[in-house]
Amino acid sequence: MNTPLRNTPARPDRAADFSDLRSLSPAAFAQLGSPDLVYVKPVEVNGKSAFAIHAADGTEVAAFATHDLALAAALQTDMEPMRVHWE
Repeated sequence: MNTPLRNTPARPDRAADFSDLRSLSPAAFAQLGSPDLVYVKPVEVNGKSAFAIHAADGTEVAAFATHDLALAAALQTDMEPMRVHWE
């Protein structure tokens, strides 16, 4: 059984070592920060522009009419929203 890495307090006797990240599978990498980390990105719903909240693994959780509403919903549910770059 894998133990999630999120919210793990730093140990003073151990320096941060991120070299292990290179050996993670895509599925394991997607679990980093889960379930708190979500992404907000633009989508189209029923032919209209919207902003969707996606879990770290890419699963769409919800969609909202505006970016501000999506961010507010994520924050109200104690998620950490990240913005996916778009132009």
